[in-house]
Parts: sequence; structure tokens; C-alpha cells
Amino acid sequence: MSRRLLILTDGYHDSHTAKTAINAIRYKPEEVVAVLDRSQSGKTCQELFGLGGGIPVVGSVAEAPGANTLLIGIAPPGGKIPPPWRPIVLEAIARAYDVVSGLHDFLCDDPEFAAAARQSGSRLVDVRKNDEHDVAQCEGFREGCLRIHTVANDCSVGKMVVSVEVVQGLKRRGIDAKFVATGQTGILIEGDGCPIDRVIGDFVNGAAEKLVLANQHHEVIVVEGQGSLCHPRYSGVTLGLLHGCRPDGLILVYEMGRTTIHGMEQFPLASLETTRDLYEHVAGVLHPCRVIGVAINGGRFPDAEVAAERDRVRQRMGLPVCDVLRHGPDELVDAVLELRRQLKK
Repeated sequence: MSRRLLILTDGYHDSHTAKTAINAIRYKPEEVVAVLDRSQSGKTCQELFGLGGGIPVVGSVAEAPGANTLLIGIAPPGGKIPPPWRPIVLEAIARAYDVVSGLHDFLCDDPEFAAAARQSGSRLVDVRKNDEHDVAQCEGFREGCLRIHTVANDCSVGKMVVSVEVVQGLKRRGIDAKFVATGQTGILIEGDGCPIDRVIGDFVNGAAEKLVLANQHHEVIVVEGQGSLCHPRYSGVTLGLLHGCRPDGLILVYEMGRTTIHGMEQFPLASLETTRDLYEHVAGVLHPCRVIGVAINGGRFPDAEVAAERDRVRQRMGLPVCDVLRHGPDELVDAVLELRRQLKK
């Protein structure tokens, strides 16, 4: 039976917290029946999120005929289910919906949810659950596979979107490319990957390495980045992923207009130049690597301002620059193919 999603976002509409919902709608619209948000019922997803066309926003599980899966559509700090959502989740389970969650709180570990699922026959799917237990070996990478990795000066800037768009652009050029998902939303979209931020610390590098080994039969892989080396909370997982996948090239992603670390506004953001140099230095400890392009997340600004920003960053960085949703990913795709030519991969 095909998956028919009712996406739960109740009360969360911004592009950061509701990014799981927004990207499921962006990349899997054919699977989405409706979004559940009691305060926004009657609107369309286009009106609420700026994408998704006429997909309806409903006020209850009962208003989404044809759905068979409830997707927890948010990624809040700490990854916990909001307490007011519990009755909604229980109603979906009672109706024999599968429930899919990428949060750190596992559905299957919740006694009430687990008991209800046993009674109705629902499946509780915790995307972040994993059993990774291997350290990195730093061997076995295939020379013919080009490894690209998206990185950033902060978290929640759009690394996943850039990764997906670049892979789609490569495929349009006839390249056998693969998006390698490392976060809950990417895994929901791609159908495979590893939730790298839920892996035990010693095994993060090994889990990233295994993702490369599992996908290196492709010509090019684009490994989704997590967090930032500059973020006081999430730098550990960023470093483990960077060293584990040992990329040949990096795409630097940032959100236009952001000046401080997301969620920790007492820390100013590092400049793009400082961020580039930091990643190149740290990655280069294990494998030659350089930033080959810059991706702007200009979603909060009009076209003219993003175009001016693009010109400024091109001049500053001497690199290809684009907003993949506004301009398309072709400039970054060109940079990937040029690196492949130079490395003869």
C-alpha cells in the first residue's frame, strides 16, 4: 500500500521548525493528502507555506480522507513531541494510521503510543532510531566516485535542499548521482540514509564512512551536511560527518540576512571567508578538499536583493553562487562537474 501522508504541524509554520513538513511537500507532493493545523484550517498549503498548491490544511484527522500515515512535520530544538499533540497522535493510531516521526523522542518507547499501536495494528516508525556501532576505518573509498558535501556557517540554513537540488541537476545532465541523507527529513524524502545526529559520538565518523561505502557505486554522491563547525551546540556531529565522508569538494550554504547563531543569538556568525577557510583546513587534515561554490538561502528577501547579494558574494569569494530554489542549481552543478574533470574521477 502506498504512503498517503497527513502532515502534522499544528501551530508551527516557520521555515525552520516546520522544515520537515515543508520539504515533504516540496519533494513528495504526490504523497501528501493534507496538513493538520487546527489554527489554519481551511487554508491551502500554498497560502500557509508558499508551496504545495491546493493541498488542504485541515483541523482534524477525520478531515483527511484517504490518508494512511501521520507524519510528524516539525523539527524543534530538542526533538520532543509537543504535549498538546498527544491526542492527535492517539486518534491517528486508533484509526490504524502508521505514524512516522523524525524526533529524538521515539514513538515506540512511549508506553501509551506503543500500547495503542499494538491494539490497532499501526506501525510506529522512528526515523532517527539506529544501531550504528562501528568506528571509522579510513579505507575502502572508491577513487572513481566524487564526494561532495554541503556545509554551512550555521544550522537550519538549507543544506538538505541544496544537496537534493544539486543531485537533481546532475541527473538532468545524465550523471549517475545520489543524494546521501544524514537527517530525518532527508531520510523521509530519499527513503534511506542515516540519522547522523542520533549516532553515539564515537561512531559518527564510522556511520558517515559507511554511507559513502554503501553509495559509492554512483559517479557522484552529495552528502547532506548537519549543523555547523561554528555552532556551539552541534559542531561535534558536523566534524564527525566531515571527517567520516572525507569529501573532495564542499558547497558552502548560508541564509541571507542572518547575523547570529540560530538559537544562540549571543554568538555572531562567522564570515563566509572564515567559514570557508575553517572547513577547508579541518577537512584537509584527512583528504584534499576545497569549497567549490556557495549556495544562498534568500527565502526572506525579494529577487532584486538576492541578485545583488549574489553579485557581492561572487566578488568576495571568487566562486559560483546561486539560490538553488530561485535560480536553479546549474551553477553549482557546473562546479561539481569541473571538479570531477580536474580530479579525473
